[in-house]
Amino acid sequence: MDESPQSLPSSEPELPTTGSMSKRRKIIKRSLTLFVVLLLLMGVRQVWPYLIEPEPEVLIAEHQITEVADGLGSPSCLHWMNETWLLVCDRDGRLLALEMNAEGEFTTQEAILSDLSEPHGVLVWSDSGNGTSRLFISEKGELNAWNIDRNSTPLQWNLTSHQTLVSGVPTSNHQTNAVMSDGEDGLIWHAGSTCNICDEEDERNAALLGIDPWSGEVEILASGVRNSFDGTWVPDVGYVFTDNGRDWEGDHPPEELNLLSVGSAYGWPDDDPDHPVPEGTLGPISEFESHSSANGIDWRPLNSTLPGGPTTVYVALYGSWNTVVPVGQQILQVDIIADPGSQQGWRGESTVVVEDLATPLALKFHPYGDLYYAEYAHGTLYRLSTT
Repeated sequence: MDESPQSLPSSEPELPTTGSMSKRRKIIKRSLTLFVVLLLLMGVRQVWPYLIEPEPEVLIAEHQITEVADGLGSPSCLHWMNETWLLVCDRDGRLLALEMNAEGEFTTQEAILSDLSEPHGVLVWSDSGNGTSRLFISEKGELNAWNIDRNSTPLQWNLTSHQTLVSGVPTSNHQTNAVMSDGEDGLIWHAGSTCNICDEEDERNAALLGIDPWSGEVEILASGVRNSFDGTWVPDVGYVFTDNGRDWEGDHPPEELNLLSVGSAYGWPDDDPDHPVPEGTLGPISEFESHSSANGIDWRPLNSTLPGGPTTVYVALYGSWNTVVPVGQQILQVDIIADPGSQQGWRGESTVVVEDLATPLALKFHPYGDLYYAEYAHGTLYRLSTT
């Protein structure tokens, strides 16, 4: 007896029903709408600090903030040459000299150099051996030097010719930043990474560089430093510096305050949530909220009325650019405390002293103890002092 043939599977795909297609369209439409909203929010977040006037709130008693100068362009660095003259980098290409009188008012504000390439650091330095003074400016991918007469005012300097000490440092995602004294007869130059996460082809990137102030010879002082904006010397502690972690990874990693140990690596780009301090690297002595962008830093002098002790630094948190909820936009007091149980024997404890800022970037203490900081987005300079 013949068996009835078995049913063969159909070669035609099963078509979705009208109801399922409608449901899919709704899901796609809602997803696209959410994506567009998020993009709009991100766009607003990036421009918002440039649109609002900061209304800072001082969280320490008997202190106030005063606007003392404007028209500074995009101020990216500050350097007190002495009690009277303040040098200001304008990232738009100028070096400004501001003269302050005995009443704390700026009576002179002039550009002494222009056509610079995105300056982010300035230093007036004197050779302890021969007494010669030099002006150093950190520009985009290069470090330049001018011979100056430190006994004259910045308006009297002859800046017609300069020496390029270092050039060709790749710049892309980040820039070359602060230039500082190494405490002896050399310089420390902060060079950012070219990317968010990558292996650098040039060892001068993502590093702190030791620079000979006459020959421009380069030494790698520290590596694995993704984007260090600034640093300062702290008596009995050493050279501490800020560093900004990678973007687009949620709460990882935090921004850092690091202590320089010459020849050490500081983790980037190998750090991850499970291994925040990769084997063979140094971790931070203090951490700040992820994406808050820790930038300007300075040691609090002993004559300052601002709270702190002999190993206190102040740090500017510029603020996040890629988070829907803002973080940062503050000035912190960081007390560096001896901690024998930590990796380098020190740890930092942070206290917010000013909040609700817009884009605080560079900050520096005046020799008399008041704190000055610049709002990058608004081209303004402020003083934090006693009431």
